Amino acid sequence: MKKAVFLLSLLLFLCMTHVSAQWSLDVETGLPFQGYNDVRIPNDTGTEFNFNGDFELQDPVIPLRIRLGYTFNDRNHFFALFAPLGINYDGPAPFDIRFQNTNFYEDELIEGFYKFNSYRLTYRRDFFITEGWILGAGFTAKIRDARVQLTAGEKTDKKDDLGFVPLLNLFAAYQFDGFTVWFEGDGLAGGPGRAFDLFFGGKFPVLENLHLKGGYRFLEGGADVSDVYNFTLVNFAILGILWQIN
Repeated sequence: MKKAVFLLSLLLFLCMTHVSAQWSLDVETGLPFQGYNDVRIPNDTGTEFNFNGDFELQDPVIPLRIRLGYTFNDRNHFFALFAPLGINYDGPAPFDIRFQNTNFYEDELIEGFYKFNSYRLTYRRDFFITEGWILGAGFTAKIRDARVQLTAGEKTDKKDDLGFVPLLNLFAAYQFDGFTVWFEGDGLAGGPGRAFDLFFGGKFPVLENLHLKGGYRFLEGGADVSDVYNFTLVNFAILGILWQIN
């Protein structure tokens, strides 16, 4: 993990000497629609429950993602992403729940918290460019900072998970009359888990270097390992701005 971060940082530093370069700032928010959030911790002795189906959202979720980009020689791109996500739930337990080392009993008022913050460094190269089309691919080094927590009165228990995840990055865009529609995604599946962050949408200029963007984001993934079973799906209707600095 340290080697991947070091190499990406070194490449970014070296690329700053190129004349043909451009910075970008991408900020987005949106309206989330959760599909499922299945939890069983520990995997072998815990009780499986669905945050989304067994409890109620406590507060509206207003996600925020910030991505800083650096492009050089037109085809090469580096991105640094900060994407926090925290969801609060509450409601009476629909059944007895064994979570970590604590028993939560049916009808106890539960306050639940689910966190999945993502920090990523991405390198992408555009290997196919025409007047209308751009196709690219690369890789992403992701740090996940996750927590699942249950609280009932004076008793509380939680499970934290901090780890490194390597992902593939794919990009496809079509440009016409000042508008751009594109697909971009980080993802990988195999072994005990999977992770997908996929976006499809478009952008159009509102000022010379400022674009308004909108679209749909699909966030899904999780792990089935000895100490944790958790798979989550959240869909987002996205609105954001993209500022390009030459």
